[in-house]
Amino acid sequence: MSKKQKIRSGLIFVSLIIVFLIGSILTANPHKAHGDIQEVMRDAVLHETGQVRIFGDFTVNPGLVSAFVVTGILFVVCLCIRLFLIPKFTMVPGRIQMLLEQLVNLLDGMTRGNSPHRNKFLGGYVFAVAVYIFVSTIFELFGFQVVTVNGTSISLPAPLSDINGAICLGCLSYLIIMSGGIAGNGIKGIGLTLKEFSLPISMSFRLFGALLSGALVTELVYYYSALSYGLPVLVGVMFTLLHAVIQAYVLAMLTSMYYGEVAE
Repeated sequence: MSKKQKIRSGLIFVSLIIVFLIGSILTANPHKAHGDIQEVMRDAVLHETGQVRIFGDFTVNPGLVSAFVVTGILFVVCLCIRLFLIPKFTMVPGRIQMLLEQLVNLLDGMTRGNSPHRNKFLGGYVFAVAVYIFVSTIFELFGFQVVTVNGTSISLPAPLSDINGAICLGCLSYLIIMSGGIAGNGIKGIGLTLKEFSLPISMSFRLFGALLSGALVTELVYYYSALSYGLPVLVGVMFTLLHAVIQAYVLAMLTSMYYGEVAE
């Protein structure tokens, strides 16, 4: 890059910063009409004013709607892969086939390494739960809108940012671990699993806390108009992608590791 191009790029960058600063000063904060920051962040956690009506008169948290949508998307994608892609797999893989094989090999290798006994079913579960966590986390980046019971429009959150969804996934993983203990050691396996009585709680709140922290930080940045130009995009995408990868890996690792301990 020549010197003139560097100067031109620097001037453009400085100009953009000046425009954003002027806009921050002149633009009123749109969130002030909806209450103070404590109310905004409280609603991001509890969804007390963001309820959604489904199936007629049933009122639920928007996280449940997100869970239905993500599950439907994954079901359709898996069906399309099974019907249209897998029959066309070849000995020399293409890009999509290689990507799928690398993903399966990664999670299957993790499962076999941490749980060498009775791991065929576990490999399928770990793959499914890792994909679900990743897809459901990045789902909030698309900003699908729904109308609440109050008539306002909100973006659908990540399903696991709802404490109920995180608890369900944590308890399901704990039951899978217990099933491995029973299959490997009979009634004794229940005792081996119950020793880790805090495991479902730690799994649930690890998921919930990690995903919720990203949502709260983004909400906090959006709340202040001085920070609401460009920065929320960077913060939201960074937190979402990091949490999607890290939490999918952590839960898959913990599930396969504890399963291997009780099933040995």
